[in-house]
Amino acid sequence: MISQPRTPTKDLLIMRLLNARMNFSSEDKLYYSRIEKGFQGELQFDSLSDKLKSDCIVKKGLLLEVHNSEFQIDSLIMFRKLIFLLDIKNYEGDYYCEENKLFFANGNIVKDPLPQLMRCESLFLQLMQKLGYHFPVVSHLVFVNPEFTLMQAPKDYPIIYPTQLNRFMKKLNCIPANLTGMHEAFAKQLQSLHKKESKNRRIPEYHYQQCKKGIICENCQSLLTNVEGNFVICMKCGHREEVDSAVLRSVDELKLLFPEERITTAKVHDWCSIVKSRKTIRRILLQNLNSVGKTKVRYFISK
Repeated sequence: MISQPRTPTKDLLIMRLLNARMNFSSEDKLYYSRIEKGFQGELQFDSLSDKLKSDCIVKKGLLLEVHNSEFQIDSLIMFRKLIFLLDIKNYEGDYYCEENKLFFANGNIVKDPLPQLMRCESLFLQLMQKLGYHFPVVSHLVFVNPEFTLMQAPKDYPIIYPTQLNRFMKKLNCIPANLTGMHEAFAKQLQSLHKKESKNRRIPEYHYQQCKKGIICENCQSLLTNVEGNFVICMKCGHREEVDSAVLRSVDELKLLFPEERITTAKVHDWCSIVKSRKTIRRILLQNLNSVGKTKVRYFISK
């Protein structure tokens, strides 16, 4: 099996940082919760698909575009004569289907994921045709949360339930693969077409001044951290991290959130705040980054 680790999208990374450093509106909280929970569900599925012994290719988290229409593939599993497109869902609770609509147990209507899956399949087929490939495609909604229940679903609903996941993996392991160079070339083309950012972003507006200062715990994403000796200690979970590592991680945050801003000793000192010594910040930057300019106008760039 050919596969790579799944990485969070740029938007999710930004939302994680803003969640720790800003007070989100209820709408932004809901959006962040949804994409974070979705990513955790994808990782849960990866823990199963990464164990596939079949000679297949697995592509994760592809953001593609064809004819000016974006679409995302959570997991694509390629065999010699068949490609699976899998939309991973981390829904929790009781749902039911009625008249081709999806409802939560309390009667509230839920956005049905099936039209999204069908759209993804249609656009993928168009892209595949454009690139000159012709493979049969099978699409499934894959629900990974063991606390999920769907009642009254039509028999032809393309769904894999949590209780069916192990059997589904066994089924995939039994599919002959015997991949050729053509399959590998197609997989490389898909990866080269992957977009790092969506043109339909939902990041809330934010500014440097409104962001809470300090060092975020790398373990629990809390700002409840203090410096004790050479370590940053989280008061929430007890995690310990060397100060140098924590400061450099905070520099990466600044680069991600404010790519147009120059990295200076003063800026990093203000951003980290709990590291009281400006000399310590300057030492870390000088040892790990390249400095540009003289003392008063010095800023730092990656080596």
